[in-house]
Amino acid sequence: MTAPHPDPAVDLHSRAAEQAAEIAAARKDILRIATAGSVDDGKSTLIGRLLYDSKAVFEDQYEAVERASAGGDYVNLALLTDGLRAEREQGITIDVAYRYFATPRRTFILADTPGHVQYTRNMVTGASTADLAIVLVDARKGMVEQSRRHAFLASLLRVPHLVVAVNKMDLVDWSEATFEAIRDEFSAFAAKLDVPDLTVVPISALHGDNVVRRSEHTPWYDGPSLLHHLEHVHVASDRNLVDVRFPVQFVIRPQSDAHHDYRGYAGTVASGVLRTGDEVQVLPSGLTTTIAGIDGPRGPVEEAFAPMAVTVRLADDLDVSRGDMICRPANAPHVTQDLDALVCWMTDEPLRPRQRLAVKHTTRTVRGMVKELQYRLDVNSLHRDQEAGELGLNDIGRVKLRTTQPLFVDDYARNRVTGRFILVDEATNATVGAGMLVPGS
Repeated sequence: MTAPHPDPAVDLHSRAAEQAAEIAAARKDILRIATAGSVDDGKSTLIGRLLYDSKAVFEDQYEAVERASAGGDYVNLALLTDGLRAEREQGITIDVAYRYFATPRRTFILADTPGHVQYTRNMVTGASTADLAIVLVDARKGMVEQSRRHAFLASLLRVPHLVVAVNKMDLVDWSEATFEAIRDEFSAFAAKLDVPDLTVVPISALHGDNVVRRSEHTPWYDGPSLLHHLEHVHVASDRNLVDVRFPVQFVIRPQSDAHHDYRGYAGTVASGVLRTGDEVQVLPSGLTTTIAGIDGPRGPVEEAFAPMAVTVRLADDLDVSRGDMICRPANAPHVTQDLDALVCWMTDEPLRPRQRLAVKHTTRTVRGMVKELQYRLDVNSLHRDQEAGELGLNDIGRVKLRTTQPLFVDDYARNRVTGRFILVDEATNATVGAGMLVPGS
């Protein structure tokens, strides 16, 4: 009896995943983190603690914070992150601030997003590209309405990994029962959402317990410290390595005589794996060709995958321009002018049916019109208000749009890059909304 032949597509996918993991490790893989928490949950203190304990704070910065904390019982590490004067005066986070720090194992980009309901748009912005979200919960208060909202937004934005940091454990005498009650309640709520990976950690951001190192105050907790988890969480497999999507950003045609035959298409790989010799299709023309070569920043490469920025050379001289999409002939995105999406509205002037806007999707920008507002979503109760006639600032709702030209899209659940878009006011050129495509578009 002969053994069954392995599926070459599955084998190719597994090899690509292994190579992606190896290259990520060699480059000190970047982990993008979004943080959220209610007022006074200690989010800014936690970020300050991570920056300070990972030696990402300059001595003069720490001295300035030390002076600003004069008269208190401790150095207020929250001042390392709350940079706006309004934030310091109110003791809250308002704007999305990006912090960078690194350990020998990994580099981190941390989006410090505000927790207030009136800044929902800011959290959507910060979490839209995140690999992991940290939701802080005050151990004294337990799960509150904002905790549920933050978890729902992380789920809505398809953030693959969610960490619940139960903070201020020192103020409840390191009670195991308190921690377990919060963990169980959050786990039950997360079960209703699409949360693939949930981790709950008891911490004290003020004193550093279980932030960078395991704490002796929690002998009943056998999990890792927060930073250890951030260093070791596996994100290489979260990337879509199956669906080849390469939005063309720029056509490179050197003017020099030495390279007058060169014609390359530059962009960032959205998903999938591109290899020299692969058969590809160019949308919207639908013409097929093969990849003649791939050039990276340091010269030719044999293959490219997300999120590499490369220039692709094609074997045939096709008419390809900015906004076109290179994909596989047998695995193409949806080509459509009708979009069905969840939209987060980001400006004071409300979104209404019949409104005309510009739609920017990957590298392609087209004009569009709001056909229908199906419902407004209450982020706290998950109730759908089907009588809503408009979306106000920070509202999220399901919207149908019609564009003047076709877009090349996937559902957001399958591809976070080709499944999202932004809405732009053509009069002011301001970004007024962010959309996530849902099945049906």
